[in-house]
Amino acid sequence: MKSKKETQIKKVVGGKNNMSIKYVCTECGKKYDSTTQIFRCECGGVLDLESFPISFSPSEIIKNEWSLFRYLKALPFEDDFDLWKDVTMGEGLTPIVPIDRNNPNLLAKVDYMMPTLSFKDRGAAVLIAQAKAIGVKKVIQDSSGNAGNSIAAYAGRAGMACDIYVPEGTSEKKIKQITAHGAKIHVIKGTREDTARAALEAVEKGGGFYASHVYNPFFYQGTKTYAYEIYEQLKGDVPEILVIPVGNGTLLLGSYYGFKELLDVGLIKKMPRIIAVQAEGCAPIYKAFKEGRDSVEEVTNSGTLAEGIAIAAPKRGKQILEAVRATAGEIIKAPEDKIVEAREYLAEKGFYVEPTTAATYAGFMTYYKENSSRMCGKILIPLCGAGLKAN
Repeated sequence: MKSKKETQIKKVVGGKNNMSIKYVCTECGKKYDSTTQIFRCECGGVLDLESFPISFSPSEIIKNEWSLFRYLKALPFEDDFDLWKDVTMGEGLTPIVPIDRNNPNLLAKVDYMMPTLSFKDRGAAVLIAQAKAIGVKKVIQDSSGNAGNSIAAYAGRAGMACDIYVPEGTSEKKIKQITAHGAKIHVIKGTREDTARAALEAVEKGGGFYASHVYNPFFYQGTKTYAYEIYEQLKGDVPEILVIPVGNGTLLLGSYYGFKELLDVGLIKKMPRIIAVQAEGCAPIYKAFKEGRDSVEEVTNSGTLAEGIAIAAPKRGKQILEAVRATAGEIIKAPEDKIVEAREYLAEKGFYVEPTTAATYAGFMTYYKENSSRMCGKILIPLCGAGLKAN
């Protein structure tokens, strides 16, 4: 007779319609069992979840569940999988409001209204639910701050030990929050990429499960609920334009996957156009996009206030380029000298955000002033991180 834990593991990877969902390498196509603790392909490629059938309609939203798990039927879990109930903290269902009443089509989704004050809770909730299902006892993650906070909080709630690696210069407030959740913090000298290498070394030595918002595709299954919420909240009237900050691309790719699923099941008629914003001082994806390339080369981070998107070597750069181009989108840069001004403006409107969020707004408004005559319909900007987390 199978134990309850064995039954739950079967359910989490059984997939919709009892089809086995596997990891698939984005480079060579090799597949792996998603109950394993592998985090990348043996060829070095990053992993996605293979496509699984989704049958979703508004009637299948779990109306009495006030978290992103109200969209359980669109997630890679069996309908009766319930380990998420041990993990959720009510993340999701963040409000959509106009930034300025004089421009009702310019909307903000206040995604910092989450348990740990950033949108990363979307991915962390789903990833830690999956980790709990496969019996993980300890997680390791590297982060510029927000993802580390989220993983630390959800790991603690799930009863897992947690080590978080952050680069020197990370906001002291974020470090304090991570340790408050019970995680062990490792401050690494050097760049964000040096931090990732240190975490990978610990994982490869057997230090724990790599709960990476970059490598683990379950994280993107969480961030795709951003799209489902927008669809539900706007009653199917999806924005013409989605403005999204991009460093590692967790919100961008999740949003793209979510809206693509909604399109595939016929709930929307077209994809929103994605306008991705990079930091002026660290913009490898912008550079590749403007040069017409299909892959992203590492750049030197010359410094930016927008620490959350200062990723010099994004592992999913190719996928990000593909997603933006598939929506006839654009990649732009946030002028560094406008970030503080944008942060002050948003605060005057009632939104106290961290510099990375302000950079997103600064980048788009610079672009908007030059292209407003070509824009119509709703424009949605995420407010991803609360200002209380910044120094």
